[in-house]
Amino acid sequence: MVNSQVPGGGSPPRSCAGCGGRIADRFLLFSMERYWHTRCLKCSCCQAQLGEIGTTCYSKGGMILCRSDYIRLFGHTGACSACGQSIPASEMVMRAQGNVYHLKCFNCATCRNRLMPGDRFHYVNGTIFCEHDRPGGSLLSTHLQSNPVLPDQKVRPPTTTTTITATTAHPRLSSHQSWIQILLKLLCP
Repeated sequence: MVNSQVPGGGSPPRSCAGCGGRIADRFLLFSMERYWHTRCLKCSCCQAQLGEIGTTCYSKGGMILCRSDYIRLFGHTGACSACGQSIPASEMVMRAQGNVYHLKCFNCATCRNRLMPGDRFHYVNGTIFCEHDRPGGSLLSTHLQSNPVLPDQKVRPPTTTTTITATTAHPRLSSHQSWIQILLKLLCP
């Protein structure tokens, strides 16, 4: 985003991408290949003015967002919890218990099969397991239902697992404009 002074003598009047009006102000903004009045470049969510010097604005799915709303809506992707490499914000990801994964890294720890959106999986102590390879799954339920505990046997505490459905966190926005509109209605009053 560039905050520039309109030269006194030369260029033809520009129109604002926000309001469509002629920009006759002393200063104008140039952001996302368009010109703006300083008062018209606003966050699509919270309506904060983004014209101050040093303010960063983000554009995604046709929306203009301030930093805090961009992070709130799309989150930091950061680094993959499996391989440690960075994940670009435009890439689709998988999420589990606050961790983020590349699609190619979201695998069962036992059979190494890649889990796809919609697959059921278990997340045990930071490790991903497919529905069939959950540690202690059938063994634990068998012990609890039919086998009495003998005095010389050790009983392991049950493993706490959470079964959730895999989903994508960053769908390709060009084909998901309705998803963005729903998200705005839910999160931006």
